[in-house]
Parts: sequence; structure tokens; C-alpha cells
Amino acid sequence: MTLMAVQGLRKAHGERLLLEIDALMLVRGATYLLLGENGAGKTTLLRILAGLEQAQSGAFVFDGVRYDRAVERARLAPRMIYLHQHSYLFHTSVIANIEYGLKLRGVPGRERLELVRKEMEWAGISHLADVPPQKLSGGEKQRVALARARVLKPELLLLDEPTANLDDVAREQVADLIRQMRDANNCVLIATHDRDLMTLEGAIRLSLESSRLRIG
Repeated sequence: MTLMAVQGLRKAHGERLLLEIDALMLVRGATYLLLGENGAGKTTLLRILAGLEQAQSGAFVFDGVRYDRAVERARLAPRMIYLHQHSYLFHTSVIANIEYGLKLRGVPGRERLELVRKEMEWAGISHLADVPPQKLSGGEKQRVALARARVLKPELLLLDEPTANLDDVAREQVADLIRQMRDANNCVLIATHDRDLMTLEGAIRLSLESSRLRIG
């Protein structure tokens, strides 16, 4: 089932054409790898899909409803979550970061704590529950960010270079979690240069070349 469909997307900066994509279709239950050289427009595309940037043109349909304006797509959070490679964490504690979105949803405290503890266990960060994020390593911060996203059960997860600048051990830990994030109800789109992620079983490859998108 199609989760998000895009047609006629065009994005330029001054006279420089950044993206010109005729059509893009993302389906539930699928993982996509967004590939391309640095500067090819991978981050820009993710940010446009998430509603963080506006394109000059384009029709955007999410779960059967059209949301052409960026501000409209941004309001889809947390159904659609974008994770920057340097995810922002509040200077509180790990557990407070992960429960933040649940608080906004009005999830009761006891249920919220149970959900958060389950995700911390999944991410291997239960021992870090009360640690301020500024004291975490890069890999630990990424695992917190993934747990914070996963607890909200997003339907579309947009990951921007999630393993960049991590050491080998941390990169493999994060990559392993990403492998587990796809389910029948969601879709995962990953912009990456990481060879470990490029070998994700069943992932569909999307390549950005000269502002155009090629599938396969």
C-alpha cells in the first residue's frame, strides 16, 4: 500500500537546480536507501518530504491525503519523523528525551514509563536512563534518537546519514537497530554512504544523480 507519493518535485537555489523528480512512491513495509554523492541533494529531499523545506513545485500525498505545503507536512509529525545525522537531544536525561513525544500525546505516566523502558531495552541504553545527553558518546546519542522515534511508532521514518562519524562498534550497533525498525505498517527511507546499510536485505535503492532520481 502506498504511504507517500510525490509528483513533479522541483527545488532550486537561485539558478542552481537541486532536485527535479518526476515521481517517487514510498510503500508501507519497505526500506529505501537514498544514495548519491555529497551535495547530490539527499538531505534536501528528506527535509522537503518531512515538511522542513518548501519545494518550488510538487504534489505530495501522504496516506491518501494531499499535503503540498511544507507546513502541512510538518504537522504530520509524529506520523512522519525526520532524524538528522546529529540529532538534537534535550539537556535533561535519556529517559526524559524518549518520553517527550508521548507526553505531548497525553499518554498517562505509568503507560508512558512502560513504553519508554521497553524502547530503552531495545536500544541497549537502559543503563543510561538518568544520564544527561551531553555526556553520551555519538553512538549512544543515535541510539537514544532512534528509541525516541520508535516509541512513537512513526509510519514514515526519514534517516539522514544515521551512522556517519561513528566508530566501527557504534556504527554496527546503530545499523543493527535500523535493520529492526521496518514493519508492515511503516516505511523507512535512509540517506547513507554506509556499506553496512547498503546491504540491508530487501532494501530498494534510490540514486540521486544530476538532480534526478533513479530507482534500482
